[in-house]
Amino acid sequence: MTHWTRRLFTAGLLAVPLMVSAQTAAATAAAPAPATTPASTSTSAATPTAGALPDSARIGAYVQKIFDEQKLTADGPGVVVLVARGDQLLYQGGRGMASIELGVPIATDMRFRIGSVTKQFASATLLKLIDQGRAKLDDPLSKYLPDYPKGEGITLRQLLNHTSGVKSYTGIRGYMHNPIRRDLDTKALIAEFKDLPVDFPPGERFAYNNSGYVLVGAVIEAITGKTWHQAVQELVLAPAGLQQVVYPGEQRLVPRMVEGYSVDRETGAVTTAGLLSMTQPQAAGALVSDAQDLWRWNRALHGGKLLSPALYQQMITPEGAAKEAGYGYGITVGTLRGEPKLEHGGGIHGFVSGLTYLPQSGVSVVLLRNTDGPGFSLGMAGRKLAAFVIGKPYPDIVPVTLSTEQLQAFAGGYKQQADATAQRELQLHDGKLRWLRQGRPILTLVPTGKDSLAMEGTIGVIKVERNADGSVAALVFFGQGGEPGEAGERWLK
Repeated sequence: MTHWTRRLFTAGLLAVPLMVSAQTAAATAAAPAPATTPASTSTSAATPTAGALPDSARIGAYVQKIFDEQKLTADGPGVVVLVARGDQLLYQGGRGMASIELGVPIATDMRFRIGSVTKQFASATLLKLIDQGRAKLDDPLSKYLPDYPKGEGITLRQLLNHTSGVKSYTGIRGYMHNPIRRDLDTKALIAEFKDLPVDFPPGERFAYNNSGYVLVGAVIEAITGKTWHQAVQELVLAPAGLQQVVYPGEQRLVPRMVEGYSVDRETGAVTTAGLLSMTQPQAAGALVSDAQDLWRWNRALHGGKLLSPALYQQMITPEGAAKEAGYGYGITVGTLRGEPKLEHGGGIHGFVSGLTYLPQSGVSVVLLRNTDGPGFSLGMAGRKLAAFVIGKPYPDIVPVTLSTEQLQAFAGGYKQQADATAQRELQLHDGKLRWLRQGRPILTLVPTGKDSLAMEGTIGVIKVERNADGSVAALVFFGQGGEPGEAGERWLK
């Protein structure tokens, strides 16, 4: 089960041809976009560098490489990818099935549940109301929901950046099974968590929280007198010219909607996704969209078409207890290869989504997947693809051959320098180095040099530190590939 997470989120076999694709600028140049900010159109067929950006053909080939690396098959659940630079659509394509049962391949104009990417739309809607003078960030929740327990101590700002401390209903034991299947209106949904103890005093720390965004939806309803999704439609979707982002509602049929699937972690068998009522994700995760409208959303929101400059800047600036987590208001703020990165991900029954925007280059990367099970990693794919598009690709893993003696020297127990209670074991098994983590999947480490290792299936790299006698002293992990300014996680042997 997934909890309409913010994360930009591993799949199985032979390389197969792209099922549905429009890889060239000529095929996609007519695609509309609402923003008018001029786009960089520098392209080159050469290997990407900072001064020679990849063209549509190269991007399309790189997407195929990612599909093949992650063993995405044509006959299982699939992925749609869209890449744009400013208003220029560079690539859109996909691989896999929209309906395995009916044998229908994925097409790029199909709709997917987007999970927590919904939070970006809900956040922008509340901020739009603030721009109109109908609310303030530091208003107490009690102003709009007077019956909410201790609502006078919770602000709208804290709901938006996950620092309210309110109990997240998706984390209640057993809730994601039968209880999530019921149709509930906003009042009934709030009743599921409002009387539960808070996790911490409001503002004290950051904890990703779906209840907080249900309350954002409730505040929107209290201010506008309309349902949260009607307000989203009127205040941000319509002004942005978006027609494919919709609320599926109570048993509403959505045209061109793909099926959602799960994958058994033990057997790898594909099953239909678990049931839920789409009334319950509410403003925390209930919207569906196609890839192009998510690109258009990036152009409208980040192109200054929806919010005042001052309020938009607050939206993308983490503050207070949310600063360390890099979370603004419905947006995660970070870096990619030294450039600013604004993104949000979503995971919900049967689906995973990722939406990235790089403001320095105007690059948008959209990924939509119709399974919530293990397999294709949207997080890694999105990060690698965005880095490639800006001409700063992550290096490919180039294995080197080390002797059994050299490999055995890495084996042993390790303790995290920052927390000695965190322990790991590195084993040499059948000629491969395996990194064992309790309760987590085993990682394979690939030697790329005498003193360097790569994490197979990720962008992570490891620097080996040695003692004066040449023995291994520590492993320093760089989870994001050793980007500028990235702090390593040191494990002592």
